[in-house]
Amino acid sequence: MSLADLAYPTLVYVHLLLFVMWLGADVGVFLLGQHFRKRELYSLDQRIALLKLLVIVDLTPRAAWALMVPLSLTLSYVGNWWNLPVAIVWFGWIIASIWLWLVFDAHAHDMTPRAARNRRIEGWIRYLLCAGYLWLGLESVLTGHPIAPTWLAWKALLFGAIFAAAIMIDVSFKPVGAQLGRLLAEGSSDETEVPLRRTMDKTRWWVWLTYLLLVVTSYLGAVKPTP
Repeated sequence: MSLADLAYPTLVYVHLLLFVMWLGADVGVFLLGQHFRKRELYSLDQRIALLKLLVIVDLTPRAAWALMVPLSLTLSYVGNWWNLPVAIVWFGWIIASIWLWLVFDAHAHDMTPRAARNRRIEGWIRYLLCAGYLWLGLESVLTGHPIAPTWLAWKALLFGAIFAAAIMIDVSFKPVGAQLGRLLAEGSSDETEVPLRRTMDKTRWWVWLTYLLLVVTSYLGAVKPTP
């Protein structure tokens, strides 16, 4: 096989790896969060260590999420599934590069104004991409344009839904910062633990929805069902 012949199946393989990294690492994040909740089994210091590990592991699904955007565009272009301008493909890689830098730079400078600024910018990128994919998918499902294959149109729509669900994870989890600060300052008690547990319980519903959407979207990409 020539290099040109290898390009598309190689991209498919990388796409599969990103899916495994995204879902697999995110399950790891979920399990660490579940163990953090078990104050009857772990000391507070042990639970904080679990939380620190959770933050590190969470970098993997966030990176995979960002890379899925340009890679899916590249696959659509190289596989001739969608007749989009190559400039859009390159723009996708530029956006993903900025997104990745914001994620890792915010992690490296956590708890600083720089990290807060990075996360605000990252948030706007995700909001815009969420709206873009939802519009693209819905328009294509209803009209067959600009994406003609029905399975790919639905995949774009569901990818937008994944953005929305993942954004809601962060929105639901936002009170944890202040609640965790209170826990560290006042120690473990029902007054400090119950509100924190309640917030984490609310977040779990969005996590499960994200997993479901990821599985359905990956099925569409693998099977490519046609009506």
